[in-house]
Amino acid sequence: MNWRVIPLHVTDAYTAMGIDEAVAESVSKGRAPPTIRFWRWKPSAVSIGYFQSMNDEIDLNKCKELRVDAVRRITGGGAVYHDYEGEITYSVIASEENLPKGITESYVEICGWIVKGLSHLGIQSEFKPVNDIIANGKKISGNAQTRRFGVVLQHGTILYDLDVRKMFSVLKVGADKISDKMIQAVEERVTRVKNFGVYSRDDTYRALLKGFTEGKKFDMGALTEREIARAKELAETKYSTEQWNFMR
Repeated sequence: MNWRVIPLHVTDAYTAMGIDEAVAESVSKGRAPPTIRFWRWKPSAVSIGYFQSMNDEIDLNKCKELRVDAVRRITGGGAVYHDYEGEITYSVIASEENLPKGITESYVEICGWIVKGLSHLGIQSEFKPVNDIIANGKKISGNAQTRRFGVVLQHGTILYDLDVRKMFSVLKVGADKISDKMIQAVEERVTRVKNFGVYSRDDTYRALLKGFTEGKKFDMGALTEREIARAKELAETKYSTEQWNFMR
């Protein structure tokens, strides 16, 4: 079995979510092999978990002011700020037959690829249940998963850098309430690749690519025309709509 690997690219939040679902549909129907995809969010965005409320989690006025997109994921979990400059995101989309059956076991498997990738930068990290990866005792990666169409869809972030103040400003904290103490509290719990050495974003991506593909047969590939069209349709009719984003 060969995996398809879609190299690092840039996309907006709505199209990113559309691509994940379009590829999941392709894999479920046997039209595409298991797929690994890397991307960056442009513009920067906030995503909320499927069960969250946009109004409860996000300062929408601040997002508009800063031109930050806001989107609901099909996976659970909390609100996440995705910075264009500070983050590499991945998706793994594969038949349930290609990954461990249990949810925890599949997290261990996929997150293990991130751990391998970071090790190529000399960063020692480990999986911390339920869905985090920690390095030097601090979170460096968060991940979320859903299963549908007989397919596992897991996506997650690897922090290359982090603008804590901007993150707080778009989440429901309020710029006037952001304090140095709050920022320090985050710095004590979260880390990023740049804290461990002088690594470029490209260095980080190449290390992750190696970690994700070691021991696998794979082909560097691209989305099919059908997937591109379906992703665009989903972005326009679902992920960018108020009906979807404000359903709770």
